[in-house]
Amino acid sequence: MDLHNKHILVVGLGRSGISAAKFLVSRGCTVTAADNRAQEALGDALAEIQHSGISIHLGPHDTEIFENCDLIVVSPGVPHTIPPLARAREKGIPVIGEIELAYHFINIPIIAVTGTNGKSTTTLLISEMLNQSGFKALSGGNLGTPLIELLDQQKTADFIVAEISSFQLDTIDQFRPLVSIILNITDDHLDRYPDFEAYARSKARIFKNQRACDVCVLNEADATLLSVSEHLTARRFLFNSRQFNENRSWISGQTIWFYMPDAGEQHVDAADTALAGRHNLENIAAAGLAVLAVGGTIAGIQASLKKFKGLPHRMQYVGSVNNVRFYDDSKATNVDAVDRALESFSGSVILIMGGRDKGGGYERLRPRMAGRVKQLIVLGEAAEKIAAAFADRVPTVMVSDMDQAVKTAASFSVPGDCVLLSPACSSFDMYDSYAHRGADFARCVESLEKGNS
Repeated sequence: MDLHNKHILVVGLGRSGISAAKFLVSRGCTVTAADNRAQEALGDALAEIQHSGISIHLGPHDTEIFENCDLIVVSPGVPHTIPPLARAREKGIPVIGEIELAYHFINIPIIAVTGTNGKSTTTLLISEMLNQSGFKALSGGNLGTPLIELLDQQKTADFIVAEISSFQLDTIDQFRPLVSIILNITDDHLDRYPDFEAYARSKARIFKNQRACDVCVLNEADATLLSVSEHLTARRFLFNSRQFNENRSWISGQTIWFYMPDAGEQHVDAADTALAGRHNLENIAAAGLAVLAVGGTIAGIQASLKKFKGLPHRMQYVGSVNNVRFYDDSKATNVDAVDRALESFSGSVILIMGGRDKGGGYERLRPRMAGRVKQLIVLGEAAEKIAAAFADRVPTVMVSDMDQAVKTAASFSVPGDCVLLSPACSSFDMYDSYAHRGADFARCVESLEKGNS
């Protein structure tokens, strides 16, 4: 990709947008950055590029700057369908994302992970499994570090493992991973897509440029995923496999089995891993298939399971009060993630849900609620909608903030219960991020611990 002397517009000044803008300036481009937020909303982000020669436009988008550039790089937080971008495309101006931009400058193999749930865990698992197998892997993408920031490190690495969201996949063009992984596809982001089918098609874009020599790791138990991958060109590696396939993985208790034609049947023991729940066994299976596909070892996979501690805000134990255990699952921003979290508990759960609704319904949780949840506590913008879905199935109470949610949960609990924050919603009604929400939950639990000491 020849960028020298090109006039490029970067839309959206989140972390990936800022990283893209700085990279483009370093390549000799004339860069304009646009964000429809006000200066005070951007805070420190703006300071990073104010003195770098980048022209900055804040507030309502100026159509003229979208139509007078050679290329547009749009951030994942900006819908790629907004009118200024549509008009730019009509004029023949390419619109890509930071993932696509970085791809043109990456010269080592990419392992790309997508899915509704489990992306971050699986991305880091693959990196750890590769490192334990004797390789050096870099991880980034939607996980936190934009791929564009990894370019200077690739000289000493063997692989880049990238978490890729549907929003990022919407703006790829030539992006082609050596190994793609789709973990699952369930309702999510229906506030951004017209329907579930459109969301599923976005996920399937991860393998659109793959060739017969590439690999796609798929969940055989996911009917939607199998449907959108009918015309897949890459070799299929299947986990949750129920029938014979040349490259496959299946789960038996806490043992994860792999079959590869060259190595036959091999297995790892997941009994001692810090990752709880069936969904995490599936993440391990998918990660293991990807690693074996590129030359990793069973020994490396097994070693990684002993070392890997899981992710913050994903079924993370934060403390106990009066023999009641509190878990932060703030990263569970959709219904399927909550379902998988509840599946991991055998005893009574007091569940805290709520935040900003993302479209779709909550009713799919009703069977799980009846058997597992003794008390539901709801908060945030979606509180009334969630309460309406479950009030006839489980005792439900609405609260105004996290401090009240934790105190109320404690008041309903008895020794042996678990309190689970698993919101099924985004955090942006009350918090900057799911991490901010999870940290506030932990703070409230700590305050409760001190009050009971």
